[in-house]
Amino acid sequence: MAQGLRHKAASGPVWALGAMSGTSLDGVDAAMVLTDGDRILEFGARAYRPYSTAERASLRAALGLWPGDPGVAEAAEIVELAHAELLSGFEGVDVVGFHGQTLAHDPRGRGTHQAGDGRVLAEALGLPVVWDFRTSDVTMGGEGAPLAPFFHYACARMIAAATGPGVAPASDAGPGSGGGGPLAFLNLGGVGNLTWVDPAAPAPEAPGACLAFDTGPANAPINDLVQARLGWDHDRDGALAATGEVDEDVLRRLFGAAYFHRPPPKSLDRDEFGWLGEAVAGLSDADAAATLTAAAAAAVAEGLRQCPAPPRRVFVAGGGRRNAVMMSLLQDMLPGGVEPVEAVGLDGDMFEAQAFAYLAVRVARGWPTSAPGTTGVAAAIGGGILSTPV
Repeated sequence: MAQGLRHKAASGPVWALGAMSGTSLDGVDAAMVLTDGDRILEFGARAYRPYSTAERASLRAALGLWPGDPGVAEAAEIVELAHAELLSGFEGVDVVGFHGQTLAHDPRGRGTHQAGDGRVLAEALGLPVVWDFRTSDVTMGGEGAPLAPFFHYACARMIAAATGPGVAPASDAGPGSGGGGPLAFLNLGGVGNLTWVDPAAPAPEAPGACLAFDTGPANAPINDLVQARLGWDHDRDGALAATGEVDEDVLRRLFGAAYFHRPPPKSLDRDEFGWLGEAVAGLSDADAAATLTAAAAAAVAEGLRQCPAPPRRVFVAGGGRRNAVMMSLLQDMLPGGVEPVEAVGLDGDMFEAQAFAYLAVRVARGWPTSAPGTTGVAAAIGGGILSTPV
């Protein structure tokens, strides 16, 4: 049991603070969750700390680098200082979940690299910090991503408790109880990732409970495009894409890539489809944005065809849910309802930060955080390092 949790019952609820710095490189999200590592009991305070232009440039320059490469130490320091600044403003925290900043992800090769040392953060905050969530999974043959599916499973159970039967079984209905069929959670960050959930399963690691994978490029190519051409951080509300025409030849080339023919679970590095920028180089700003937005939506539709059954509803989190063009395309392409997670009282901006708060408690209690259906790991495994302040 973590030092900061010793005064809590071994199975009782604690306030966990999760932090996420995503591949969109916009800043750090932080949010608190009251959880026992199984159920989500309450969501708490949340905050956001944007990266400055200089910080973002340094992090962008470090993408694709590995520990020891020039520029990595500087990037890690930016990540650690930004997190310490933001997280120090929270009160009543029992444990922190610190994801760090993914710089490189190559699970079938060199592994996975998240910049930022949890030991530094534990000392700065005076709190136990769970970090390095992905390495154990990769070492055991998993993809190391996505890691939010166990949190998504808990959300599906919580949704049922609030909405009644027809969506998912209530959290107190017991293992294996009925439900209205599978749900899906879609996060549209720099990369898209999807979790298909059967909330009637007895636990997230149970066979058939969750299937998760990265769908393909999402906001990263769009953000990189508008940053390079127009100096924008993103295409706000999809306004630029709305005025353009899609180049179908680029989409055909995209879906010829081997990645889309691999069965899930599977994961991507942020820049694995970096060639998309070159593919749209000859298009106008609007047509390029429209093409990259359509590519993100079509990748999700392709991914859903690899799921065991169509989900009843798809709940969307991440910056992509604010892109009206992307959401309209998803509505047209996907079966069932497609809606932002706010439709069921969740926070699409803080969804991943909340996930790592939840996972931190599972790690601290020695419970699994990934399974064969979520990362392809050989067996359910708990990842993460827990560091306590000296």
